[in-house]
Amino acid sequence: MRGWVRGLSVGILSGTMTVIAWGQTPPSAPPAGRPPAASATPTGVVPPVTPSAPTPIPNGPAAVVNGQTIPEKAVYRALRQFPPEHHALARKEILAHLIENVLIDQYLTAIKVTIDPKEVDKVIQELKDELAAAKKDYKKELEALLLTEEEFRAEVTAQMKWEKFVMQQGTDEALKKLFDSSPDIFDGTMVRARHILINPGADENKKKEAAARLRGIKQVIEQEAAKAVAALPPTADALAKEQARAAKIEELFAAYAKQYSECPSKKDGGDLNFFPRAGAMVEPFAQVAFSLKPYEMSDVVATEVGYHLILVTARKPGTPKKFEDVKEDVRLLFAMRLREAVVQQMRPRAQITIYPPPGSSTPAGTSSPSGVTPPAVTPPSASSGVTPSSAQSPAPPDRKTP
Repeated sequence: MRGWVRGLSVGILSGTMTVIAWGQTPPSAPPAGRPPAASATPTGVVPPVTPSAPTPIPNGPAAVVNGQTIPEKAVYRALRQFPPEHHALARKEILAHLIENVLIDQYLTAIKVTIDPKEVDKVIQELKDELAAAKKDYKKELEALLLTEEEFRAEVTAQMKWEKFVMQQGTDEALKKLFDSSPDIFDGTMVRARHILINPGADENKKKEAAARLRGIKQVIEQEAAKAVAALPPTADALAKEQARAAKIEELFAAYAKQYSECPSKKDGGDLNFFPRAGAMVEPFAQVAFSLKPYEMSDVVATEVGYHLILVTARKPGTPKKFEDVKEDVRLLFAMRLREAVVQQMRPRAQITIYPPPGSSTPAGTSSPSGVTPPAVTPPSASSGVTPSSAQSPAPPDRKTP
């Protein structure tokens, strides 16, 4: 257990916790029935960066979850990694992750998962020793990350509680069941896909508009692909027709992605390259992608960061593995799904107030079912839950680190 926690501790102190933001506002919808130009120029999204100069540290709350405050400073710690033009969307992702962390810790507290303070002391001391060996000062590392010793200790304790819970739930029997039911997750099978992401936010009307736009794009692409096949000579065989259809679908899908997607992959026409069934994409995305055949498009796929249209372009079969050889990979997937199961059960019962960014005049928003004590969480089945980016960062719409 300590290995995972110490790995997280080093990650915190080395500033490696990163949240992916999508700071691109979609342009207006294309004219009905007309695909975009294949040469559409992408505007691109700049990836997270380390700040070159200090900025004022904000005060006050960013959110309150069942009476527990998340300080704006906690959001700011991660937000510093992003260029200013992407702060609005990055802040939403960071805050969503911090809220999930609080919900999980409240759940673990409610079911009385505890950690001996001496165990926490031991982990932190080992970290201090490692930093000293690397000629780094523990307190200065904390200061650079705007963490007090108390805050860092709370982070480590929360992670140790979570891992203890995972070990309790993730019995060999549960892990073996997950392994047996999902062979393509662990055998190395990979698919290559493109996607178009639209992030409509929480507004229900914008969600409907986003879903309608993606379905409209899919319809136009399918119509244009059918025209490309119909334009072939009457002597064209089935292979030639399929090649023409696939080429037109990929050409138009890439053009639409460059023009309308809000994911950094837009610069590559939405191409995500090859990825495995688990560990790279969030579960709803991966589940749908792996169900598609090459050059088949999905319906609208919803994840926590928006709506996606997915096109699979290739598939690489894997090699069967033995459970013992991939047991720790199975445990990691189990933990990811268990995390999502806890969040899904806690969130509807939570009283969450989200405050606007510093300097904004927007009023605080509140989601209201009350109640802090959660029901017992059922360990996820092999097909349940979502695969988030781990306990360290919220899952992006495509891969963990695009």
